[in-house]
Amino acid sequence: MGMKYLGAYLMAVIGGKESPTADDIKQILEAGGIDFEQEMIDRVIAKMDGKQAHELIAEGYGKFAACGGGGGGGAAAPAGGAAPAAGGGGGEAKEEKKKVEEEEE
Repeated sequence: MGMKYLGAYLMAVIGGKESPTADDIKQILEAGGIDFEQEMIDRVIAKMDGKQAHELIAEGYGKFAACGGGGGGGAAAPAGGAAPAAGGGGGEAKEEKKKVEEEEE
């Protein structure tokens, strides 16, 4: 099932339709200039029949939480001898830091 169909269905739900129809989905897709297949729209409507979108999202969220996650790690720290980016202006930052420390004392 294509994400554009589910996305259009959920947009209709957000727009206030508790149980969007095939026409609701078509209108949303057409408004965005998106091509669609009637068979896919009918499939979404059939699978969502009698179900509430927010309940399915809550149920699915629990499944994703069980997978762990968080996100990828950050970028690796540069090596100690790495040259500063963009023109070598690294010396200025050290001088400013010394001035701030002197003022604090």
